[in-house]
Amino acid sequence: MKKISVTAALFSSAILVIGIVTAAAFPPVTSYHLIKKIPLAAAPGGGEYFDYITVDAPARRVYLSHGTEVVVLDADNFSVVGKIAGLKKCHGVAVVPAYGKGFITDGDAETVVVFDMKSLKVTGQIKSFPDTDSIVYDPASKLIFTFNGDSKNSTVIDPAKETVVKTIDLQGAPEQPVADGRGMIYDNNQERNDVTAIDTHALTIKARWPVAPAGAPVAMDMDRKNRRIYSSGRAPKLLAVIDADNGKVVQTLPISGGADANVFDSGTNMIFVSTRDGKIHVFHEDSPNKLTEVQTIDSEYGAKTMAMDPKTHNLFLTTADFGATPPPTKEQPRPNPAAIPGTFRVLIYGR
Repeated sequence: MKKISVTAALFSSAILVIGIVTAAAFPPVTSYHLIKKIPLAAAPGGGEYFDYITVDAPARRVYLSHGTEVVVLDADNFSVVGKIAGLKKCHGVAVVPAYGKGFITDGDAETVVVFDMKSLKVTGQIKSFPDTDSIVYDPASKLIFTFNGDSKNSTVIDPAKETVVKTIDLQGAPEQPVADGRGMIYDNNQERNDVTAIDTHALTIKARWPVAPAGAPVAMDMDRKNRRIYSSGRAPKLLAVIDADNGKVVQTLPISGGADANVFDSGTNMIFVSTRDGKIHVFHEDSPNKLTEVQTIDSEYGAKTMAMDPKTHNLFLTTADFGATPPPTKEQPRPNPAAIPGTFRVLIYGR
């Protein structure tokens, strides 16, 4: 009996070791697919424009920027629960539940619009700069930071007082940021081909880290536990994995054209990259320094903005139908086709 027990134990240990090695060598296979498509009416004013998506998981709401309005969905049944209208050209939404307030960047109006999270009623406006674009709330400093593309700066806002605290010169066109929760914000600077590290207490730039061999960085998210920044660029088309403490690029992986959103799912260690070409690249974080692509989802052309519901792990993307590509101009040497009004829709992908 003793010999059999020892043999069985050794066999079980061997199987366990093989299982661990196999799991490391072969990342999990995902099966994300389209579960819902929701057509939405044209935004007031007739233009068709869409940008960032924000999921407020505790409140079960999804905020979709849509030109002159923000459309608010129920995160569980996907119904429209309200709209925030009267905007010129909105981009991003940040919510601060502690104050019951939400904040919308309106780039054409050069303002940040404040709304009540319960009623969705606009309650105020804060003056910003032209092309006020992406926005993030930093829980460490309890401040809001907007990143203003054409103005090449960041507006720092006290959400309680609804006042501007400071303007930070970024010396180049900023794109999507991420807050690490410890007092740092990292922002893609597309013009400078770097990641700008901002101290949210001192309100100063602490470091600039080149993203080479990646370039024109736009999309960003972060694995806060392992201190890894995920930055996707358009020229060349690469996802860069960056050490958040020293700025070192530890890995790059190819992606399709027009990257615009990254999402890191801490519950599954998956990274999602959505692109204008109509692809969602799904990577698994095998280790802090190694990603493996496990799925490429065919979505729809133009579905480049994305957010994830951490409760259901569903992905929300928006797109529209597009017309012909206009001829190049000096101002727009590589123009994109214009979205057709009235064709705006939400794409929801799940497992």
